[in-house]
Amino acid sequence: MASSSPKRLLLLVILLTLGLSACSQDLGPASTSTSTPSPTHTPVPTPTETPIPLAITVNGQGITLEEYNAELARYQAAQTALGKAVPPDAAAQTVLNDMVDQLLLAQGAAAQGYVLDEASLQARIDALAAQVGGLQALADWESAHGYTDADFRSALSRQAAAAWMRDQVAASLPSTADQVHVKQILLYNADTAQSVWSQLQAGADFEALAAKVDPVTQGELGWFPQGYLLEPAVEAAAFSLQPGQYSEVIQTGAGYHIILVVERDPARPLSPDARLALQIKALEDWLVQQRARSTIITP
Repeated sequence: MASSSPKRLLLLVILLTLGLSACSQDLGPASTSTSTPSPTHTPVPTPTETPIPLAITVNGQGITLEEYNAELARYQAAQTALGKAVPPDAAAQTVLNDMVDQLLLAQGAAAQGYVLDEASLQARIDALAAQVGGLQALADWESAHGYTDADFRSALSRQAAAAWMRDQVAASLPSTADQVHVKQILLYNADTAQSVWSQLQAGADFEALAAKVDPVTQGELGWFPQGYLLEPAVEAAAFSLQPGQYSEVIQTGAGYHIILVVERDPARPLSPDARLALQIKALEDWLVQQRARSTIITP
């Protein structure tokens, strides 16, 4: 599912019943005695239930092709309403990935004993109906957005279980983490970056140079834990240095960085922003692990 290349949809195989007839032949000369063949019994075939076509199967649990197509249509309509042009293949892959993730999270919730009984599910539906103006208004909304009542209840139940599991993963993170306080000098020319680094080597003051390069932030990156920065090379350098040490020139897509570790705290409370970033990363890691150990069938 991580690949963005299109996959073929599963095709239904239609079994055709062929009727065969037999004809009699004269197998030899006539004889004085004849016999009449006994009629043979042709059994009436027992009808079999036509399997419902599935778009996705995760560990034996599936989502129907009808439900997937409806969700894809809703996603494309939402993107169009936002003024975004998403290629069909990319839209299909996004919806497939989201549905697989939902199933994995819902299965994780079930494994931990989470149960949404019918009464609780109905209570959620009643609450939604109250928000939109009554059960008929909700039914109209379902119809307008391509839901059957059964599909809507199934999707709502799956989403509730997935949300519960997501919250369990997020809540498992500690409230503190090993963090570093970092300042940086960010430049956009390799020669200039090398010149500044040479000045540091000659004894120039890091913070004075950082303030000169960026008078607004003065190079302040603040405190952060591992797994927070968007530039892994900068983060790796930060956690490899001791307080008071600065790095060599680090080239990334953003430019040329020279960083200084100001201080370090092995158990500093996480800021709300850092905690959210780590929760997102923890959820992504959890899903990667679940995908690796699951049987996933998609088009």
